[in-house]
Amino acid sequence: MNFLVVDDDQTFRMATCFLIGEAGHTAEGAAAGAPALAALKEETFDAVLLDLNLGRENGLDLLVAIQKLYPQIPVVICTAQGSVKSAVEAMRRGAVDFLEKPFEREQFLTVLARLQRLGQLNRQIEQLAQQVNENKTQSLEPIFDFTAPAMRDVMDLLLRAAKTPASIMILGETGVGKSVAARAVHDQSHLAEKPFVTVSCPSLSRELLESELFGHVKGAFTGAIKDHWGKVRAADGGTLFLDEIGDLPMEIQPKLLRLLQEREYERLGENITRSATLRIIAATNRDLKKRVAEGAFREDLYFRLNVITVEMPPLRSRDGDLLRLAGHYAQFFARQCGRCASGLSPGAVACLQAYAWPGNLRELRNVMERAVILARGEELVPEDFPAELRLPPTAAPVVAEPIPSGALVSLEALEEAHLRNVLAQTPNLSQAAAILGIDQATLYRKRKKLGLE
Repeated sequence: MNFLVVDDDQTFRMATCFLIGEAGHTAEGAAAGAPALAALKEETFDAVLLDLNLGRENGLDLLVAIQKLYPQIPVVICTAQGSVKSAVEAMRRGAVDFLEKPFEREQFLTVLARLQRLGQLNRQIEQLAQQVNENKTQSLEPIFDFTAPAMRDVMDLLLRAAKTPASIMILGETGVGKSVAARAVHDQSHLAEKPFVTVSCPSLSRELLESELFGHVKGAFTGAIKDHWGKVRAADGGTLFLDEIGDLPMEIQPKLLRLLQEREYERLGENITRSATLRIIAATNRDLKKRVAEGAFREDLYFRLNVITVEMPPLRSRDGDLLRLAGHYAQFFARQCGRCASGLSPGAVACLQAYAWPGNLRELRNVMERAVILARGEELVPEDFPAELRLPPTAAPVVAEPIPSGALVSLEALEEAHLRNVLAQTPNLSQAAAILGIDQATLYRKRKKLGLE
């Protein structure tokens, strides 16, 4: 924790900061109200220790000012012997505890322990409030209720691993639901009541990502105007989810390995070693074995993360789930938007089944939200979908003229002719992709590029 000690007695102020440091925390001192309020504005503090007698200033007035500007920061009052009445008045005005000066070391450590428990409780309340807000705006994904055998096997393995402290690696294309699966693992684990904290590895520069993970101290780099506690501390005791870990910069990887192996880390610009007990769940759409071979990902970190690994199949290979998931999203968005359109017409079903879904669940969710908003009737029809999902009008198959063997033509022309012939002679994209030896998303992109839709 980070404390602000406000006392005009320099000896007492320094001694208190020393005790706080011995207990494994950090502290900063202020001799009067103005510098104390300035420090609170510039830096994040977890608690304030405030002397009621600040020379010409009244500590009660400063207490009221702190409560008004920073109501989330607990204040402990320090008062001289015989001033218990003033301490009671301070408690009435919002102080959480008081210490009678001079105090014993054991008394002081007891108050620190209370403040730690209070801080943990406040963080849990904030996290619960955030989860409630998220649930109001997002649907609960039907993550445990799949019909596709491949998906059932993945979720069964994740649920069995959830009860253990083992690190978990979730592989899969963008949009398949890796973050939802990670949240589900946390919710089904022994850490369900603890924090679940997400870090998106490709979203920040190396320096900012390191600060986001481990925190930094004031002046550690340009723009570090105050101390910052990172996501590792926020996730302490719970789960840290590292999204797209395949993009984690090489310079940060040794520090993450140390956290995994020794449960230790240091804030950027600080030499104090801190401990954290948490579970790591990582996700990526990259081939980490290939990244290791290329020298872009540490082999020891890969093996340390690769305790339990699952690969979530793309939506195009889960025919049994597609329509059920589409219906789930349609019903959810109909309730959320106050619309009556939650069913699927035969034409809409045909559109959904013929599309390759390169964006997977994320794309399906967006498509269904759009369709529900634009729908005019009780059933969704093809006209409610984006143009790329609508089936083209039925027409006679166009078979390309065969290109003689050895003809002086480009590879692109050969590919286009072959694609035309295969597509013309197969009833759907699934069979065409199987014959061509590529996945449906790749075939979809090739069709779009060559104008064969």
